[in-house]
Amino acid sequence: MSIPENVRTPTVLILGAGFGGLELAACLSESLPGEVRVVLVDRNDGFIFGFSKLEILFHDRTPESVRISYRDLVLPGVEFRQEQVTSIDPQTRHVITDSTHYDPDFLVVALGADYDPAATPGFVADGQEYYSIQGACRLRDRLADFNGGRILIAILSVPFKCPPAPYEGAMLLHELLSRRGIRDRTHMHVLTPTDSPIPVSADTSAALVEALARRGIDYSPGRRVHSLDPENHVVETHSGDLLPYDLFIGIPTHRVPPVVEASGLTVDGGDGWIHVDPRTLATPYPGIYAIGDCADAPVPRAGVFAENAARTVAAHIAAQLHRRPAPGKYLGQGSCYIEFGDGLVGKVDADFLSGPKPVAPFIRPSVELATEKAEFAATRIRRWFTDQRTVTGTS
Repeated sequence: MSIPENVRTPTVLILGAGFGGLELAACLSESLPGEVRVVLVDRNDGFIFGFSKLEILFHDRTPESVRISYRDLVLPGVEFRQEQVTSIDPQTRHVITDSTHYDPDFLVVALGADYDPAATPGFVADGQEYYSIQGACRLRDRLADFNGGRILIAILSVPFKCPPAPYEGAMLLHELLSRRGIRDRTHMHVLTPTDSPIPVSADTSAALVEALARRGIDYSPGRRVHSLDPENHVVETHSGDLLPYDLFIGIPTHRVPPVVEASGLTVDGGDGWIHVDPRTLATPYPGIYAIGDCADAPVPRAGVFAENAARTVAAHIAAQLHRRPAPGKYLGQGSCYIEFGDGLVGKVDADFLSGPKPVAPFIRPSVELATEKAEFAATRIRRWFTDQRTVTGTS
């Protein structure tokens, strides 16, 4: 079905070209060919898988080698615009960027989460992180000069992107230090404010705790960092404990981008995130949805859940345009891969919303799952981009 020539084509404006935005654009391109104008806006010029930051940190990859240009998008009917969003008016769906303005029929906010390192006193001056490309490069260079000592790895607040990533980082760092012959003179300690690594999955948490212990990495659940003392290289926890370090690696506090906060979309949202109906990802404003890390849907911040949300929103937009009954609810399903080092990858198959309670069974690490993870990444590249580069999928 296509729109008659005398009828205006509805516009779907997608803000953010991460997992959620790309998958939504792909779904609309497939399900509504010729029926909608899809505009995809992102401030960056290319897409990078989250695991690629570990590739940069531990496997000598360059940012350029893991970046996939948005020029290579291969989605019929989708226009990509590299622009910075400067204003969102949810009352009117009016969006202003640094280049133009939009008044779409449907607006989907998929702008992700920003990092707020200044939220932890002393972290900017004396901390390292690997959740950003720049941070991964900086930490890689710092590790090249590290010759042993005390390493603290701390989750500074929740929620945060990719819950397994702090533990992946610890295990891969252990592997790196062992390879360099300095692991025996390095003390490693992981701190988290949560009671377990992956609260929704007891099996996954037990496997991660056991893996840390087997590598001689101390693990302290329920401990939140209050501040760093850059002069004396000491962490103070909220309980008043003082922990010395030679290298502090933190998972920085996450927050919505300032333009989202200024829009008012976070009013009534959990902990400052965009409030959405967990069944539909709709905000309280007609025609506006939010998916991925910026939304307060009760799922982890991870690309696979943003993808699942995108498919739900695409189906709801199609139903509205075709005046059909609303489709099924958002199920919050996805598989997360976990690097254990030595070429082994585990997996969690999570289902948060389809049943009476979340379930997340764990599949133990194997070489086969490493291959499966690589194919997961390659499939997304084939679906969204013309770029057919080799993707290892390892972190």
